Order: sequence, then structure tokens, then C-alpha cells
Amino acid sequence: MPDKWLVGVDLGGTTTKLAFINTYGEIIEKWEIPTDNSELGKYITVNIAKSIDQKLEELGQIKQNLLGVGMGAPGPVHYETGVILNAVNLGWEDNFPLKDLLEAETSLPAAIDNDANCAALGEMWKGAGNGAKDLVCITLGTGVGGGVIAGGNIVQGVNGAGGEIGHITAIPKGGAPCNCGKTGCLETIASATGIVRLAKEELAKTNASGELKDRLDQNGSLTAKDVYDCARNGDMVAAKVVDEVSFHLGLTLANIANTLNPAKIVLGGGVSKAGDRLLEPVKRYFDQFAFRPVRKSTELALATLGNDAGVIGAAWLVKKHSEHL
Repeated sequence: MPDKWLVGVDLGGTTTKLAFINTYGEIIEKWEIPTDNSELGKYITVNIAKSIDQKLEELGQIKQNLLGVGMGAPGPVHYETGVILNAVNLGWEDNFPLKDLLEAETSLPAAIDNDANCAALGEMWKGAGNGAKDLVCITLGTGVGGGVIAGGNIVQGVNGAGGEIGHITAIPKGGAPCNCGKTGCLETIASATGIVRLAKEELAKTNASGELKDRLDQNGSLTAKDVYDCARNGDMVAAKVVDEVSFHLGLTLANIANTLNPAKIVLGGGVSKAGDRLLEPVKRYFDQFAFRPVRKSTELALATLGNDAGVIGAAWLVKKHSEHL
């Protein structure tokens, strides 16, 4: 093995993605395992450690050639201590000592951060960020995650909750309830879940016919992809929903950019697969609300790494950590 490898782990509520990555950010091997959150999640780090050992054996490699393991975890993380403050989907109690347990199970140095932060670091290092040191990454999936990079470093905040863009209040009065306990969060509008909710509400309110209504009647459900596909095909209800989502997302991103003046804002997650149908209207509203010097200097772009962003960003944590030792 001519080059040391990094282990990147993207921990999810149902699936954990793992990868061996070289110090240039290139994936050598990647795989997935189920996330076992039974018995207060006590098997999660054990299973990760076992999986790393099994994969090394399959590849005929030894653990001494691994620099360390980096992990992106869902929830706010205290970066210095590697304590995850709250992770409702993993079974862990609050203030869970994730870094210490991961190091004990793997016998490797570990670095832990929020999963959205890791996705942002991945896009900065090897993706759409293209090396930009001032970058905001928004992940539009089941929820809305955010990662803010300033001067090449993640903005952690006082207790690891920096960059929680999904919980910026987009609708101050009358907004839908969010899982965080607030109402009107951006997550309730611009996530895949929020887009579907808006679409169903609009269909019920207008009782309009069209392709979107037909899809709901035929399938009994809708997806965010249905909404964007139907909008692309000229469905009026879908187009109205896309415009509402674009307005709130564009306004929020403009306010973030006015505060941070990033070189790039990168949109990722499943919703970003809508491509230009997502990006173009969001950019129109962004341009409307952004301060002119910010509008001229901040580029909106689609993420390029897909599901690999998290493991690549987690590996970057290890790389940075090892350079400081």
C-alpha cells in the first residue's frame, strides 16, 4: 500500500456508508452496512469496527496502514470532544461519547462531525466547491441539512449546532410544525417531505385537475420528483409549488450569503436531482434578495458527489486531524 488510507463513515438512521479513501480524496473501496440502533444503539460502533476489519481482510490489507476514521453523524456534534449532543434516530442518549467509543472499538484515531458538515467538506475537497474555502452546502433530502465553511474550516458554533440552515424560520407565522419543535422552518418547505406536503395541500385546496393530480390518484402518494417532473411538463399546481419552494429557498440563501459572502452555495441531496428545474428559479429569487456585491460574487451550483459526499468529507476530517499531530 504506497499511500496511507483514510476511513470515511457516513452514519445514517437505517444505513451506514463506509469507504477507504486515499489522502488525495479518491475512493479506493466503498460499502454499506445496516445501522443497528437496538438496545440504545450500543452495537453501532461495534459493527462499524467489525466491518472495517472484515473489509481489510478481504482486500489483504492491515490496519496499521490506516491513518484514522472520520465519521459524519446525524445531529449536533461537539467537535473537540466528539460528543454527539442529540441523535433521535440512533437510540443513543443525549451527550453520547461517540469519538471515545469509536476509537476504543477500532483502535484508530477518530474525528467526528455532523453529517451535513461532512457533506459540505466533501463538496469543498473533491466536488462542486472545487477547492473554494468559503462555501455553504445545503442538503435537500428528507430534511434540510446545512454546512458552512469559512476560511476552509467548518463553522461549528458554541455547541456544534452551527450551520443548522434547515431550522432557519422561513415562515414566521402560520408555518407547518417541524420535528425540531418549532414551526415554519425551512425544512418544512424545501425538504422532499415539505415539497410533498405543499403539493397535497395545494391539490386539496384547488381541487385542480392535471398530471400531478393524476399521479396522486394513481399511486396514492407523491414524491418531490413527481412535483418537479410535473412542473417541467407544464402542470400548473406543480409549478405553483415549485415557485413557492424556490421563493423561500432563494430568500433564505440570499440572507445567508449577505451574512457570510461565500464563493459558492452548493445544493445537494435527493431534491437536487431536479437539476436546473430546481436551480434556475432559486437563483432568480436569490438574485432578487441578495446584496448586489454578494450577488455578483456568490455562485449557486448543484452538488456533484451524490451519496459519496459524506464519506469523503469524513475522510477529510481524519486527514486534517493527522496533519495536526
